[in-house]
Amino acid sequence: MAETQEKISSESLRIERLSSAHEGIITSFKSYEKELMDFLVEDALGNQEKKISVTHLWFSKSTNELVGYITLLTDTISLNPTLKNEFRTKGIDYKSLPAIKIGRLCVDDKFLRKGIGSLMIQSVIYYIKKINEKCGCRFITVDAKRNPDKSKDSCHFYKKMGFEMLKERKKGTTPMYKDVFKLVESLETT
Repeated sequence: MAETQEKISSESLRIERLSSAHEGIITSFKSYEKELMDFLVEDALGNQEKKISVTHLWFSKSTNELVGYITLLTDTISLNPTLKNEFRTKGIDYKSLPAIKIGRLCVDDKFLRKGIGSLMIQSVIYYIKKINEKCGCRFITVDAKRNPDKSKDSCHFYKKMGFEMLKERKKGTTPMYKDVFKLVESLETT
C-alpha cells in the first residue's frame, strides 16, 4: 500500500529573499539533485547581486528548516507557429510574449511530495499578478529537466501543474510554459 504524504499548508511556511545572512543555513539543504544544491550554495547569491535572478527561500515556520527554494528571472516565450496562430485569434500578433522563468525550483529531500513545489508555482502566479500592476507578463516558463526515472522527472511535475511543452526533447531539458492569464485575471477579481 502506498504511503500517503501529509501536505504542508502555505500558512506553515515563510518566504525570505536569499541574503548573505543565509550562508550557514543553505549549506544544510539536501537534495538528490547535486546540481541544484551547488547552485544554491555557489551561484544563487552572486546571480542575485548581478541582477540576473532572485532566489526565494522557503522555511518551515515551526522548525525554521529550509524546505525549498525557487529562483526566478525574466524571460520571453518565442511563439511557435501553433501558438502564434492561437494568439493571433485572440488579437495578439507578436512573435514573443513576456514571461517569468523558473530558473531553479528545489525541495529538500525530507519535504518531497508534501505539496511545496505546487505552492511555489502558485506563488509565481501571485508574483505575476503583482508585476501586472506595473508591466505586462503572461507566462511562466521553465526548462524542465528530463530523467529516465519518472519519479525524478521534473517534466512530469510541471505537466501536472498545467505546463505544456514548447518543444519536445528526449534528453537534457525541455522548454515548457504555462499561460497564467486566466489565473491572474481571477485573482484580480477576488
